[in-house]
Amino acid sequence: ALVSKMLPSSSEAPKALGYIARREGNWDESIGYFEQALALYPCNMDLLREAAWTHTGLRQFSAALKLRDRTLDITPNDPARMAEKAGTYQPEGNLQEAAKLLSEVNAQTPSTIAFITKITQLRLERNLGEAIRLLQARLAQFRYDSEIEKINNQLWLALTQRLNGDTAGANVTAAQARSTLESLCKNQPDNALLAAGLSLANAVLGEKELALKEAERAITLSPSIKDRMRGPACEEILALVETMVGENSRAISTLTRLLQTPYSSWLYSGPVTASLLRLDPFWDPLRADPAFQKLCGEKQP
Repeated sequence: ALVSKMLPSSSEAPKALGYIARREGNWDESIGYFEQALALYPCNMDLLREAAWTHTGLRQFSAALKLRDRTLDITPNDPARMAEKAGTYQPEGNLQEAAKLLSEVNAQTPSTIAFITKITQLRLERNLGEAIRLLQARLAQFRYDSEIEKINNQLWLALTQRLNGDTAGANVTAAQARSTLESLCKNQPDNALLAAGLSLANAVLGEKELALKEAERAITLSPSIKDRMRGPACEEILALVETMVGENSRAISTLTRLLQTPYSSWLYSGPVTASLLRLDPFWDPLRADPAFQKLCGEKQP
């Protein structure tokens, strides 16, 4: 607070303090700092987006939606900003509103956020065939800015092919991703995102022990205690890997903890919610378990 008093006309100090507070898990304090900064610069896009992510992390979706609307007032019809709003509807289970905002997104849409939010939407709608078609078209035609972005799309394709029952296709796609990830992991052994990606590729390929080992390694590299916003995302990947390799009770235990935790997800545009657990075919192997039904807020049979 002293720093922001010394620099009363600058939004940079409260913005920086907002980042630090959020990383340390002081979420309400973080929101306060972002609001201070926005009082000085109400039309600053970065501040609006960061404040929205913070509310989303806390599952305060109505507050996040108001901030998303303010970003769209500044840049109407921007596919990335529309996708961020759609991604705020998805965790509430409001797929109808999300779909309207994503209707124009296709394989050539430049925005990564828009494209991945569209893939998530199609998966939540269980339109797996269309998600696969879009991912294959993008991988064949799109000029990627980075190798990581391409691998990310390969992983989404492999996971979606697996969900759709195309085990052979999923294995081919996952093997391509794993080959690149293994070489990248050798050069960047401390990169949690790469370790998480490698764990998913191994899970698709049925390499249970390798998949669990890499998921645990990602958590070690990016522990929640060091980054309260992004650390739990690695635990979410572990929950998915546990689900894929048949460790159902462990997955439910991980998800139970995550449902009570504010964080920024790698699988969704917001943290996991009961609505996402209900809708997403990723969690179908857990549906028969009464403990999972309880997490989804469903009545016990």
